[in-house]
Amino acid sequence: MSQVTLGGNPVPVNGALPAVGSQAKPFTLVGKDLADVSLSAFAGKNKVLNIFPSIDTPTCATSVRKFNEQASKLDNTVVLCISADLPFAQSRFCGAEGLNNVQTLSLMRGRQFLNDYGVEIAGGPLVGVAARAVVVLDANDKVLHTELVPEIANEPDYDAALAALK
Repeated sequence: MSQVTLGGNPVPVNGALPAVGSQAKPFTLVGKDLADVSLSAFAGKNKVLNIFPSIDTPTCATSVRKFNEQASKLDNTVVLCISADLPFAQSRFCGAEGLNNVQTLSLMRGRQFLNDYGVEIAGGPLVGVAARAVVVLDANDKVLHTELVPEIANEPDYDAALAALK
């Protein structure tokens, strides 16, 4: 079990992020059209998994905007923004913001992802949703970088995540 904070208060997180150098576990989440989307759909591409509690919070929204901006500069890379939000909320946000360089995925039918990637908040007011984390995978799903953001209200280290792809 890991631990992060929310407003300085300890929050337990089940599991551990995948180890750098390991093979990422396959997953299936829900895309904007309510269809199942598997990790294998992005075979041959580098992947940045931007994992967070909800797109309707300021820090989560900022991470989606910043990764959207950076994604347009990355070759052969897709940014997957993964949260507990329903696909409708994710699509509404990206549409209103004009964000076209990220793909949103919902955990609504993919709860196993929380366990497999070690991001399930296990206590406190956000119990059951994903902690803020970034996992970077190469084109063959090898883990290149991970970050469990120590304070949920803080942004991830964008530069470190993107540097793993260079």
